[in-house]
Amino acid sequence: MREYLLQLLKKNAYKKGEFTLSSGKTSQHYVNCKPVILTGDGLTLVGTLLLDFIEEDSVAVGGLTLGADPLVSAVAMTSWLDNNRRTKLDALIVRKQAKGHGTQAWIEGRLPLKGSKVTVLEDVTTTGGSSIKAVEKLRDAGYVVNRVVTVIDRQEGAVDAMKEAGLELCSIFKLDELCE
Repeated sequence: MREYLLQLLKKNAYKKGEFTLSSGKTSQHYVNCKPVILTGDGLTLVGTLLLDFIEEDSVAVGGLTLGADPLVSAVAMTSWLDNNRRTKLDALIVRKQAKGHGTQAWIEGRLPLKGSKVTVLEDVTTTGGSSIKAVEKLRDAGYVVNRVVTVIDRQEGAVDAMKEAGLELCSIFKLDELCE
């Protein structure tokens, strides 16, 4: 499964050229996982592979919209289909800004009890800023977050940024593997 997902990412998500990233940095490498993870086979593969990195005592997976939306959905669904998994996971979506009406919520989904453990998911991690923002909002809401899991670590400082924020970063792939 891992090798098949890697081939899909190489073919449909990776480009070499001159690009400006969301962090403002320029890079010769561009990765957009959405053409892969928004397909049936991509969702199935990523949900299955990410599930292996989720802490056993997590009750939910969450992440910053838009990149994490399909990931948290895929992992939540995969956890419910996995008869061997003791804890079934719910999906949480962290908004980039509070909802402008109603409850003005930052977090969408069936909210777990305060003090529950949540694992944060990300499609592509560069500096770690998006993931850390999601972690901060989840921690502010009373959840325990110790781990971020990314599909692709671009290897540009996210590991150190996570460590500084008291987080462990796990990845399915590193950018080097896409460039081969």
